[in-house]
Amino acid sequence: MPYKERDIEKKYFSIGEVAAIFKVAPSLIRYWEGEFEMINPKKDKKGNRRFTKEDIEKIRYIYQLVKVKGFTLQGAQEAIKKDQSKVFDKVQMIDKLHQIKKFLVNIRDTMHVKPE
Repeated sequence: MPYKERDIEKKYFSIGEVAAIFKVAPSLIRYWEGEFEMINPKKDKKGNRRFTKEDIEKIRYIYQLVKVKGFTLQGAQEAIKKDQSKVFDKVQMIDKLHQIKKFLVNIRDTMHVKPE
């Protein structure tokens, strides 16, 4: 039985890595950190922000409201206060569906089947 290497899961991400995930400038992530209380990354001894996966999910939620749905920052803050759990669940579901799609496309490409 061949040895299967386990995937190494990263625990902390830099602000540049988080910005790259959302294709935004790091300054926008810093700005949102000041505007939304829910974004509160850990900081190392040098003061560099270290984002966890949970922090990234919170940013994904804000990104969905502001960039995708077109909410103002104030509108996003109000939506967060009202229905945080509902919208957060929807964002997680959308993200999971994107992951499934990517997985299925990868399988299709591996099998060399061309889309119709």
